[in-house]
Amino acid sequence: MKEFIYSRNAVYETLRARRREVFRVQIAEGVQEKGRLADIVTLAKERGIRVERVPRARLDKVHANHQGVAAEAGGYPYADLLDILENARARNEPPFVLLLDSLYDPQNFGALLRTAEAVGVHGAVIPLAHTVEVTPAVVNASSGASEHLLIARSNLAQAIDALKEENVWVVGLAQDGETVGAKTKRHLTGAVAVVVGSEGEGIRPLTRAKCDIVLTLPMRGQIESLNAAAAGSVALYLAFLSRQETRRLED
Repeated sequence: MKEFIYSRNAVYETLRARRREVFRVQIAEGVQEKGRLADIVTLAKERGIRVERVPRARLDKVHANHQGVAAEAGGYPYADLLDILENARARNEPPFVLLLDSLYDPQNFGALLRTAEAVGVHGAVIPLAHTVEVTPAVVNASSGASEHLLIARSNLAQAIDALKEENVWVVGLAQDGETVGAKTKRHLTGAVAVVVGSEGEGIRPLTRAKCDIVLTLPMRGQIESLNAAAAGSVALYLAFLSRQETRRLED
């Protein structure tokens, strides 16, 4: 399956990651090849990928927010949960995994993938159904981070069971969970998987039942909750900092 990746960072990271086959890069006529566009052209030429100048109207048909460039590429190369665990072993780190339960909004999905890649998550797992997949909109929302992150599709209950067999602590996020504090933050250290639910319904009951603990973020303002991307990103950073502190103490 072929699809068009659009926007400068998304196209650049797709080329840089070298995980997809890219058939051609299209640049709008009249756009100067400088900055990120120059980087895109350089990477494309290094890989022997054809670079075409096309009318802007053609790119407008791909997406309104194309930023003057698009790349025709193969479909997203999904990984396996075993690949994610092997990635952790190869980096000599306890597994750090993001699980997304029935997340439908591509903007939230992309934002979470961007945070996950930034904090060194070894991979993400999404359900086989009832979820947004890695579409060009998700690649754009992640600013291309999706292209560097291993993402597996799996039955989430089975994935959680497999993670527990590897001694990974599974932490769910929900509004009615136990408030994150000095005592509960320890659950975000070491081998950990953070589970983020959908924008409206949260984590499904079966997924929640399989979590080792369900946490909620403390709130001090007038707003009662954060959206999935914001809450998940905060939790991932808390886990990142806790893991860093644990590693520092061990060293």
